[in-house]
Amino acid sequence: MARYRQPVNLPPIVAIGLGLAAALIGAAALIFVLLLATGGEGGAPPWDYIGRVLGFTFYQALLSTLLALLAAVPMTRALARQSDFPGRLLLVRLCALPMVIPTIVGIFGVVAVYGGNGYLAAAAHAVGLDWRPQLYGLAGILIAHVFFNLPLAIRLLLPSYGAIPAETWRLSAQLGMTNRDIFRIIEMPLLRQQLPAIGLVIFMLCFATFAIALTLGGGPRATTLEVAIYQALRFDFDLRLGAVLALLQAICCAGGAWAVWRLGRDMALGHSAQIAIRRYDGHGSRARALDFTILCVGALFVALPLVALVQRGVAGLPAAAAPSSLLRAAAISLGLGLGGGLAATFLGYAMAQARQHALTHAYRRRAMLLGLIGRLGLFVSPMVIGTGMFLAASGRVDLYDFAAPGVITLSAIMALPFVLSVLEPALAQAVERHDKLCTALGIKGWHRFLEIDWPTLRRPIATALALSSVIAMGDLGAIALFGHQDMVNLTLLLYGQLGAYRLDGAASTALVLLVLALGFYWVIERVVGGRELH
Repeated sequence: MARYRQPVNLPPIVAIGLGLAAALIGAAALIFVLLLATGGEGGAPPWDYIGRVLGFTFYQALLSTLLALLAAVPMTRALARQSDFPGRLLLVRLCALPMVIPTIVGIFGVVAVYGGNGYLAAAAHAVGLDWRPQLYGLAGILIAHVFFNLPLAIRLLLPSYGAIPAETWRLSAQLGMTNRDIFRIIEMPLLRQQLPAIGLVIFMLCFATFAIALTLGGGPRATTLEVAIYQALRFDFDLRLGAVLALLQAICCAGGAWAVWRLGRDMALGHSAQIAIRRYDGHGSRARALDFTILCVGALFVALPLVALVQRGVAGLPAAAAPSSLLRAAAISLGLGLGGGLAATFLGYAMAQARQHALTHAYRRRAMLLGLIGRLGLFVSPMVIGTGMFLAASGRVDLYDFAAPGVITLSAIMALPFVLSVLEPALAQAVERHDKLCTALGIKGWHRFLEIDWPTLRRPIATALALSSVIAMGDLGAIALFGHQDMVNLTLLLYGQLGAYRLDGAASTALVLLVLALGFYWVIERVVGGRELH
């Protein structure tokens, strides 16, 4: 006999979350249908070109992932072993910066260090070598990807080391285990469990790269799927080729996103990375010297582009863009960033509530589906969504008349997975603490939000809003697709300056964007999160 479930009255915010999730999945299905219909028209697409682009996309993503993980494992192990390392907390916090700063700003920092006129070239000239690094191409893409993803891998892996019980390390010391034994018996099983999920996350981020490949690719030989879609839509006006490329991108990323959801949904990224467990295997002079060397080299790799960015930015202030252009671009950046952040945070809060409601009432399939829909931005890139919007509007609407809503929509969808990663754990804790009591006392709706949920969730909501606003502010994909001469933000202005090799002006713009993004993040957390957040 089938089990009967009593109907459950949906709170308004849960109903809104379900409606927004249905709208997202409906839009994704419509885009998929449009891509299939357009991609199947006419003759055969240029499969040789598509094959080269697809092959390079996989190749650079695989190399970037391997390099990031190979560097992250010894750095994380050194951080875990040397709990008294001077500046350990500062280094852990430094690893969060590349995840917050706009991608195009980090790219300029990489160019300032590894470019033809960068710090490396200056150091080689100082010792009498006539050598200039060739940054543009595969090498530049790999360096930039490692710069952004090495800190991410450390932040994801370090909490796992912190979760090993202190008794394990005391027992290993009492048994006289060597460093090799500790790595083989204690750490290797941990790495086998964590590295596949972390590597898959980094691979997907590198596979869907746009700003890095567009800026540092250096030509057709280093073209990724995202860049090829952008070129097909903006320069070749070839909707059919764009549809085929977007369809391939969506299919590849959908499989990767499903695997990320299955393997990586329990990964931690937060304050636990700062916890230092005392270990007994790194106190020898040789081990300490090795770990300190690894940490210093890693810190230099992450910090040097940021230092170069500030130094070049201050030196390039006299060559900055006209104040009126800079102020206008900054205002557009703030408006688009706040609009995208508010949209992503509201969407994420409603969908997190809907998913938590499904989990509370044992609708596990619905909860899993809502979780996957919320990660839509991981496997449907801005270029894929933009291609669908161009196809739907073709011959009917000029999308450039609605550029701002288009940029805000794309930015919100891209930031939604990060919003959910902040809000879902906090909401689960809040429900566990207060749900039964609120149900018993009849506290619900807006009254419950103001009196119970807001004081509890204020801090994570502030973090989600700040993070999504900064992501939307620094996103290049959406603004590159919809931007025009009347809507140029700092990101698009910086990209244009880099493309024209106006490096002094680009340095000042990058510094302004960096200061604006970090200040924007701090103000949002301060105002929305309250004084106790700091």
